[in-house]
Amino acid sequence: MVIAKLLGVLLLLEMISGLRFGADGLSMGYYIMSCPFAEPIVRNTVTRALQADPTLAAGLLRMHFHDCFIEGCDGSVLLDSTEGNTAEKDSPANLSLRGFEVIDDAKKQLEQQCPGVVSCADILSMAARDAVFWAGGPVYDIPNGRKDGKRSKIEDTINLPAPTLNASELIKMFGQHGFTAQEMVALSGAHTLGVARCSSFKNRLSDTVDPNLDSDFAKQLTKTCKAGDNAEQPFDSTRNIFDNAYYNGLQRKTGVLTSDQTLFASASTRGIVYGYAFNQAMFFLDFQQAMVKMSKLDPKEGSKGEVRGNCRKIN
Repeated sequence: MVIAKLLGVLLLLEMISGLRFGADGLSMGYYIMSCPFAEPIVRNTVTRALQADPTLAAGLLRMHFHDCFIEGCDGSVLLDSTEGNTAEKDSPANLSLRGFEVIDDAKKQLEQQCPGVVSCADILSMAARDAVFWAGGPVYDIPNGRKDGKRSKIEDTINLPAPTLNASELIKMFGQHGFTAQEMVALSGAHTLGVARCSSFKNRLSDTVDPNLDSDFAKQLTKTCKAGDNAEQPFDSTRNIFDNAYYNGLQRKTGVLTSDQTLFASASTRGIVYGYAFNQAMFFLDFQQAMVKMSKLDPKEGSKGEVRGNCRKIN
């Protein structure tokens, strides 16, 4: 009995020592004491969803990026529009996002286990991480402790990187969030998952075909667009597998978006593309470090946020 109690105390001390608080208030192991099953619940929910529909991995990863890049990682992309406000998720830039029901499912379970404890912003961050790993990408840990924001406005999505940006414009935009050119190229590798809609790349096919586009691939994109603006084209040859095929495609001039192919067309980022195409392990390492950095982007509302009971509306 005494030994069992001693082991329990040692385990508790080990758990507490695992908490590492950063200047942003986030920490590893944030829910160890308040909701110890938070991470397994999210992971199992994501796993079940992706087993049923592997294409959701891209949706969850993109949703996390689109959340953090606007007002910081505050779950604002999850909020529904109301009668007096059009939310971020209804912006044309976000209409391709998928997986909201996965976040809702995880939130429902967590509210049953530990009501009012786990924020929707944290659930989204964990879900994106788990989706990357499920698809074959790197395993990494993220700090938690984010609060849910109360602002979600369609006009804010103008700050999302447009698919028509060139490398210098991308470097500038990502730089405003504290990312280096290398980190920008690594984060762009998220396009190893998922698809793009014709409306995002048809600009490369009108009048004069983009000279940075392989001629045979241009014919493929043109064929895709015959089905309309919502027709889908995979970003690379392995749309549901997280690997470095995206960068190999850029070398062959088969990047789907202008903002993809520009990474190889520009001398300032071409060397990074070569490196990731040659060395997948290096890409994985840089990607996971950049994702952890992105997950720490501070919401503009700071500590004014809340923990929503329903991820689709403020309390």
